Amino acid sequence: MFNTLDDLEPGQRLLVRLDLNAPVEGGTVQDNRRFARHAATLEELLDADHAIAVLAHQGRPGGDTFVSLEQHADILADHLGQDVAFVPDTYGEEALEAITALEAGDVLVLENVRMCDDELPEADPEEKASTEFVSTLAPSFDAYVNDAYSAAHRAHASLVGFPLVMDAYAGRVMETEYTANSAIQERSFDGPVTMVLGGTKAEDLIPVIERVDDTVDRFCLGGIVGELFLRAAGHDVGYDVDGTAFFDHQWADHQETIESVLAAYGDRLHLAADLAYADDDGERAELPVEEISKETSFLDIGTDSAAAYADLVRESDAVFVKGALGVFEDERFADGTVDVLRAVAETDCFSVVGGGDTSRAIPIYGLDEADFSHVSVAGGAYVAALTGDTLVAIDVLSES
Repeated sequence: MFNTLDDLEPGQRLLVRLDLNAPVEGGTVQDNRRFARHAATLEELLDADHAIAVLAHQGRPGGDTFVSLEQHADILADHLGQDVAFVPDTYGEEALEAITALEAGDVLVLENVRMCDDELPEADPEEKASTEFVSTLAPSFDAYVNDAYSAAHRAHASLVGFPLVMDAYAGRVMETEYTANSAIQERSFDGPVTMVLGGTKAEDLIPVIERVDDTVDRFCLGGIVGELFLRAAGHDVGYDVDGTAFFDHQWADHQETIESVLAAYGDRLHLAADLAYADDDGERAELPVEEISKETSFLDIGTDSAAAYADLVRESDAVFVKGALGVFEDERFADGTVDVLRAVAETDCFSVVGGGDTSRAIPIYGLDEADFSHVSVAGGAYVAALTGDTLVAIDVLSES
């Protein structure tokens, strides 16, 4: 498959690609699960007397979250319990001087790779390997480690260029994420396999249903994708009200596919029987879908639906979760997501919870991450793994 840290000789100068992309609130970068996961990889490398320079990205050019990585270095330092240096340069003279000065046990964060013209857009790995960015930086290191699984579906220079010109290894996050998330394609299970699909991006999830039909026995739908399938089933939901912009454009773009998937997999698609909303007093209220005339936003699946989904989970040999079933950040509308996650945690099954947003519900509501086989920090890469799509950064690591 690919080389891992088990194959890496100690005491080297390493270029390590992490995914530290994080929320930014009021100009302040927020700590999240990715920092802790990647810090564990760095700790293992430091224990092996490596000197480390970190490549990472934050936001996209022109976006509100497109900021420097200086704060990321401070957050990493907190997780590692040691100083982490930062240089406001990626492969210029200042960066190269800082890299040359690295000694065993040092960690240096280079500036946001997306501030380099060569990083974006996506292109063939061979083209990215020949960029000035890669050709300038690579000679300063003994080896390259890619731990950025959540970005592994992107053909950006820092992800696919270096493995073609230097020894390359998968970090622990890359290794464990790939192994767990590809299980649906590579493992066989003795009992029923259940997939829980929710969140806001129906267009990402519809192909999942079609691509894993040989492996998954039943799908439990909630969130935006759930409402769109309820609309296809003839219920008065699945369109925008109150100024929202979640449903109508996705319905216009994917109506035919949604209707054809419902017709083809109807007996395996479990749709919500009731939905929850905020009443005039701001309290949680619920209605059976047969009685709904949509005049307000629905923010969770109902109690009966959550119980039915939880029952399906409890009789499963494997459960894969992608996306929340409601607005779990609001405690009033967390029941669907939390009840299903709690059922997964209590069931002796192979389980993967995917997507950074959904996984946040685990600590928020007092669940134990250890009760799940794997909690993924990936979004797009997790969807790609579920459908069996190529992850280009994995491919180049394997070639290396």
